[in-house]
Amino acid sequence: MDIEIRQINDDENEIGLVQDFLYDQIKKEYGIGPTPKFHYDIESMGDYYIIPERNTFFVACDGDKIVASIGLRGYDLGYDFFKDEYTKDDTASIWRLMVDENYRRHGLARNLVAKIEDFASSKSYDKIYLHTHRYLEAGLPFWKSLGYKITVEEDDYDETTHMIKYLNKY
Repeated sequence: MDIEIRQINDDENEIGLVQDFLYDQIKKEYGIGPTPKFHYDIESMGDYYIIPERNTFFVACDGDKIVASIGLRGYDLGYDFFKDEYTKDDTASIWRLMVDENYRRHGLARNLVAKIEDFASSKSYDKIYLHTHRYLEAGLPFWKSLGYKITVEEDDYDETTHMIKYLNKY
């Protein structure tokens, strides 16, 4: 397996390929198609991941085929329980970590997260926020193995678990 990990550019064709990959993965994992309420960032990738200097989006490619993805942007969610704790200036947030089922269990997700963490550190973020869902079998064990800590577990319909990792190297 000869996988290349790279940042995507502000190129309409490349963004279209990434969007197709993401929607294909979302359909496979969650059984839904494009839903503006949940996928607004995919529709406007330039605004959320490419144009802002402190945001980014990486893909892993096997030749011309996208096989995995991950995005990072300044924290922009409105959860009341994080109101005074996380800001766009000090907290990055991970989005859209997706790995094609044929490429799982080869360290690809770990490599993508390492790239994102390095990028976040280089852009002076102090911490990285993410949320996952307890019904995703590998989600919590994976993130915990990378040093992410649970902050809040919701009893919502989506079984949302919020996590954080501090990047400061004191």
